[in-house]
Amino acid sequence: MNGVTLRPEDQPVKIRAMIVDDEPLARSNIAVLLRRHADVEIIGDCGSGAEALGEIRVTRPDLLFLDVQMPECDGFDVLEMLGNDFPPAVIFVTAYDQYALRAFEAGALDYLLKPFDNTRFELAFARAKQRIRGGARPNVAERIVVKSAGEVSFIKISGIDWIEAADYYTCLHVGSRNHLVRRSLAELENELDPSTFCRVHRSAIVNLDRVRSLKLQEDGEYEVLLETGARVRLSRRYRKELEDRMGVRGKVL
Repeated sequence: MNGVTLRPEDQPVKIRAMIVDDEPLARSNIAVLLRRHADVEIIGDCGSGAEALGEIRVTRPDLLFLDVQMPECDGFDVLEMLGNDFPPAVIFVTAYDQYALRAFEAGALDYLLKPFDNTRFELAFARAKQRIRGGARPNVAERIVVKSAGEVSFIKISGIDWIEAADYYTCLHVGSRNHLVRRSLAELENELDPSTFCRVHRSAIVNLDRVRSLKLQEDGEYEVLLETGARVRLSRRYRKELEDRMGVRGKVL
């Protein structure tokens, strides 16, 4: 035999995908496209966000196709309530383009606008596959270029205290100054040193070297207090990651 037969242990692990959409036809269309790929296993499809929460926590998919608008519990609610069970790759699928920015701020890898063609789907899937398979991470940047009023500034990333999503921009908080960058928070996060910066909310990233303390609020939620005096909301979804990164590990919170 000229060919080489792979042993079961040498076979590539399949990407485990889940589809969440309240429209049966939409779920079926995505399933058809996914079944063209031999390295994908569809482990479930759900017709509501509430149903998806339980399924995701049990089956832990690698790839999640998630509709935005669903009754009772929409796609953003699902991601918020998942907390640390957030899948490695999330692709939002919706007929409404106004949620795109919010989707990327929430940590989505891609945003498929219905109706999409096969080429657009394959591009989104290729991105997801690269992330899941451990594709190379872009080089960590040292500076961010900011253009404003005919001036180009170079902001040292090490000098950033925290970063905040601001509509179609991202706001860099550097000491007493703020700089607006026309880039999404998710895009910018991909260039930051993960050992120094940590997402604490879907719309905020903090420099861990600037964190002074965590303060409990009356509503039971926490705020991150920075050395500059800034107070940044800490989402439950990101609490455990921040605990681990700060060496707390549940001893205080």
